[in-house]
Amino acid sequence: MGTAWMSEDEFEAAVDAALDRIPRRIAEHMDNVAVFIEDRYIPRAHDDPDTVLLGLYEGTPLTERGEWYAAGSLPDRITVFRESILEACSSREEVIEEVLVTVVHELAHHFGVDDDRLHELGWG
Repeated sequence: MGTAWMSEDEFEAAVDAALDRIPRRIAEHMDNVAVFIEDRYIPRAHDDPDTVLLGLYEGTPLTERGEWYAAGSLPDRITVFRESILEACSSREEVIEEVLVTVVHELAHHFGVDDDRLHELGWG
């Protein structure tokens, strides 16, 4: 379907709608984490060049933060890849659902949950 069927502003609104659906009991434990939107993941040197991601977590999981993690630390970063999600979806509702699943998956990494466990829980 491509990506032209939803504007960047509409996508951002869909991301906001998905973030609003994150349960408060989870959101209140998020610490120093920010959500960003980029067009698509650019594979790095160690990645398969055909890698397509819907989201990416970068940071230090809460379970690994020690005394060295100070108030001045940069926020963890969750990136949602707009074009990849739009290519996988055909309606605003699907976008909201896919963004929600993607953000919850990446937030789980923020909380120290690895991909294997996420797949076991059905959030792979």
